[in-house]
Formats: sequence, structure tokens, C-alpha cells
Amino acid sequence: MPGASNQAVIVTQGGKMYKLSLTGGPATLYGDLSARVIPFGSENEGGLLGLAFSPNFQSDRRVFVYFTSNDCSGGAGRCDVLARYTATSNALDAGSEVVILDIPDPFSNHNGGQVLFGPDGYLYIGPGDGGSGGDPEENAQNTNKLLGKVLRLDVSGSTYSTPPDNPFVNRSGSDLVYAYGFRNPWRFTFDRETGAMWAGDVGQNEWEEVDRVIAGGNYGWDCYEGLAPYEPGGCPAGGFRAPRAVYSHSDGCSVTGGYVYRGSALPELDGWYVYGDFCSGKIWAVNTVGSAPPVLLADTGLPIASFGEMPNGELLVLTFANAVYRLVRS
Repeated sequence: MPGASNQAVIVTQGGKMYKLSLTGGPATLYGDLSARVIPFGSENEGGLLGLAFSPNFQSDRRVFVYFTSNDCSGGAGRCDVLARYTATSNALDAGSEVVILDIPDPFSNHNGGQVLFGPDGYLYIGPGDGGSGGDPEENAQNTNKLLGKVLRLDVSGSTYSTPPDNPFVNRSGSDLVYAYGFRNPWRFTFDRETGAMWAGDVGQNEWEEVDRVIAGGNYGWDCYEGLAPYEPGGCPAGGFRAPRAVYSHSDGCSVTGGYVYRGSALPELDGWYVYGDFCSGKIWAVNTVGSAPPVLLADTGLPIASFGEMPNGELLVLTFANAVYRLVRS
């Protein structure tokens, strides 16, 4: 976390945040939003899903959190909320909430949840397509809607403003949309060396995919699932960005995006994007240069929920097995 390179904050789906030492030891409670989020256990994809510290945290003390809620503006019964809180190095003040964005959510699944500051200082968030199956409301391909997108916001002010170079500024589509055509972007990141953006996008019934995300890119859902046509009726004839890698449900069922490896312990992986699967626990790496196929790194059997990057570029594997692991050579 900012100002303490040997400490990290981990969020739990139920709404609690814990601070832990990266050198080992027990975790301590950092914040509790369990009364604000949809109760954990009432649905398997809701709750507290992401947290990002302001790039200027040591001076502005701002923390941005993404969660699902039943307490929504405009009368919506369910929504995805991006909120800002004030925090110290030891605790988050739940009473300091400022709602930045409140997106009505028609179904209980496909909530995305990543919040991350890019190298440009803007905040990127990844709402899913709104749920059910097959994107029945056609959100992902509709650039006027915020669901099924990666959004990009300037949150340096009291709430948010639109970065002037967002791709749909002064043209048809929402000004906040950075890229579109996603089903459920579960974890994206920026290469700490090149600034390139990479994402894992969870598939429907057959294919999972990894994407190199660029401004204005259309990543295909629900016209495509991976490289396979899914619902081509009414879709444009072209203009889609093909995934860098795909895998079938014979190897898993839900991709978990990771990081481009820039550590020193595994030099042969330098510049490779590392990702995993929640269901099978497999971990792969794919070279960010060229078109070579991915390489299987490990078959852990663990429910991999997310990855983390250490200050030195080494990677952590976060699981639903009540444990955090380091990615090391066996």
C-alpha cells in the first residue's frame, strides 16, 4: 500500500478489508463496508469487488472502492457502486463515503469489479455486462451504456470528470467508455514497463479469453465468445479486436486476469502475461510480444480469485482457500 511497501490491503467479498504484512504475520482489519454492500452469500458474484488507492494517497488519503448494493440512486433495486472514502494508513473511514458512480444492474451476476489507476493517473473500472446469460439486454455492444465496458474517469476532483481524450468524446457513445464488448472483465492491469493494458474476460459456456486492451477497442461480446461466433445476428461485419489467447472449458471455466511479469526471480517470464482459472486452478503465461501460444506454468487445483503484484515485480496468487501464495519456481 502507498507509503508502506511491505504491506498490502486485501478486500473480502463480504465487505471487509484487511491489512497484512507481505513478510508474513496475521492480518488486521482495515475497513468494514459489510453493512453497505449486498450481503455475502445472498448471491455468488456480488459484494465488495475492488479497491484502489489514489496515486496521491499520502497527501489526499483517498481510497476508491467498487461494490454491489441494494441502496441505489434513481430507484434502482440493484446497482454497481464506485465510491470514495478517506483513510489513514491504519483504517478506512466508512462514514466518509462519496458516491462517484452508481450503475443500475439488471441481474445479480457479471458485476466485474476491477478498479485501477492507470499510468496516466485516470481511474479505470470494469463493469460486467449486467448479467443473466448471453447479454439479453445487449449492453456490451451498446456504447451508450456503461455495462460490458472498461470505463475511464478523472477522479481528481470532488466526484468525476471525463478525460478529454476518451474515445467517444464528441461522438456517438458514452464519454466514459474506454473500450467495450466485454462479458465480465475479471481483473485487468497495466504493464509496469510499457503501460500496456491487459485483461481477462470471463466467457459464457465454452471459451475464456485474454485481451490486450486499447482505447476504443471492441472485444466482441456477445457477437463472439473468444474466437467463436456466439450471437452474430445484428452484429457489425468487422472491427473486432481478437483475443491474444483463449482456452476452452476443458481447461477451466472462469478466467482470472493477472499481470505482465516484471520481477527478477523468473527472468524467463519477463514480458509474459500471467493469468489463471478460478475453477481448475491452472496458471498460464503468454508472451506479450508475438503470437506464440500460452505456456502452462502450474496446475494448482486452487480457486484463484485474483493476482497481486509485489513492489519488486514478483506475483502473488489470491485464492478462496483462505490463503495468499507467491508464484515461485518449483
